[in-house]
Amino acid sequence: MKKANKVVIGRLESIALPDLAIDELQVRVDTGAKTSSLHVDNITKVIKNGKPSVIFDIHPDAHNVDTIVKCSAPISDIRKIKSSNGTVEQRYVIETLIVLGEEKWSIEITLTDRSDMSYLMLLGREALGKRFLVDPSKVFLGSK
Repeated sequence: MKKANKVVIGRLESIALPDLAIDELQVRVDTGAKTSSLHVDNITKVIKNGKPSVIFDIHPDAHNVDTIVKCSAPISDIRKIKSSNGTVEQRYVIETLIVLGEEKWSIEITLTDRSDMSYLMLLGREALGKRFLVDPSKVFLGSK
């Protein structure tokens, strides 16, 4: 469904992060969060091809924590982020390609421990940009 050339998406969507070899990840769309965040484990800063980078583990299937994808990405920034519980933490920021339905674009994601959250990733307002309208009463509208 399109409105004013914007795709309508729901509060939950299924996305792909091809640069990280993730082809189906359920995310919570969060217009209250400025930045997108992804749950990762074992973050290690390294120098790769002369650039500061991070290597980390992702569990793309929340229902099967034994499945681990080892990823690496250049660090695009390090930011202080205030989480939903009010604590401020310093996080690595990476830039990566995202695919949602027919749309494909580059977003910034902060890497953090979201193990106490229901969804491994939050898709924040900066990533949504001017592409989408969010219908919070629906799920998986854009990823059908």
